[in-house]
Amino acid sequence: MTVRAGGYRLVNNSGRLYYPNSTQHKGMTLRVSQPQRGVKVQRNDPCPCGSGKKYKRCCGSSSTQERPKTHPQKPKIRLKTEADILGIRRAGQLVLDTLDMVESRLAPGLTTDEINTWVHEFTLKHNAIPAPLNYRGFPKSVCTSVNEVICHGIPGPRVLKEGDILNVDVTSILSGYYADANKTYFIGSPGSSAQKIVAVARQSLKEGLTMVKPGNTVGDIGWAIQAYAESQGCSVVRDFVGHGIGFDFHEPPQVPHFGQRGDGVYLVPGMVFTIEPMINLGGHELVILEDQWTAVTKDGSLSAQFEQTILVTDEGWESLTPYPL
Repeated sequence: MTVRAGGYRLVNNSGRLYYPNSTQHKGMTLRVSQPQRGVKVQRNDPCPCGSGKKYKRCCGSSSTQERPKTHPQKPKIRLKTEADILGIRRAGQLVLDTLDMVESRLAPGLTTDEINTWVHEFTLKHNAIPAPLNYRGFPKSVCTSVNEVICHGIPGPRVLKEGDILNVDVTSILSGYYADANKTYFIGSPGSSAQKIVAVARQSLKEGLTMVKPGNTVGDIGWAIQAYAESQGCSVVRDFVGHGIGFDFHEPPQVPHFGQRGDGVYLVPGMVFTIEPMINLGGHELVILEDQWTAVTKDGSLSAQFEQTILVTDEGWESLTPYPL
């Protein structure tokens, strides 16, 4: 079974993590100025903060500069400093503003491609970059997943109908920092099945959040989500998982939404990752369509999802993309 982070394939053909550092808009490549944590910077190199200055005349001139730290158990997990957290929080606010804008316009009769246009233009207007666009070939600026689509629905001519459910998944890059969140919405008046799966998916995220505190593990998060969702007669998708985020679209660790208590890496302050359980009304099996992106439930049942970007704090957690659950 191939596990993917956030639905995107987490590993490339060499088995190594793949981190994009550019995207495209209207045929023009836009370089993303990302802080390259963990890389030794020489005094005359460009500063990794993206200022355009030499390192010695920017961040390297401060003897009190907060140095990046890594996870004591897994060095590849890069912990975030206060400055990083502020940057991710700002990106997260843009993600929330984007979702609010979309929600205010949703109605039967719209196409998912219209939603993509809104998100794309809104993101650029706010001096940010839509992270999905051209990420490993993804052709649009947002994911729109309707009814039986679990994730990575590609916006297009599909028309939203009365009673549909729609997940809108937004990831923005602002000043080199990434934030990621999604919500599932009702289009018009939902039926009882739609109401149930959306309610279970929303509560599944809440259950996972109760496990986020220093000393717990990523396995505790997955265990709580799986226990709750299955108690409601629903299933948890296995093929897609949450992921670290902030410096890049997908970072370690993977955050499964199923599993055993005590499994996986320990949570420590400064970790930032997504929790994004995908919950099906039927079985957890899925099929990837010919476009190589769109994942649908194998049995045709409804699927819903809620996602937030989460910071582990000294006392517990903070959402960097907070919205009511």
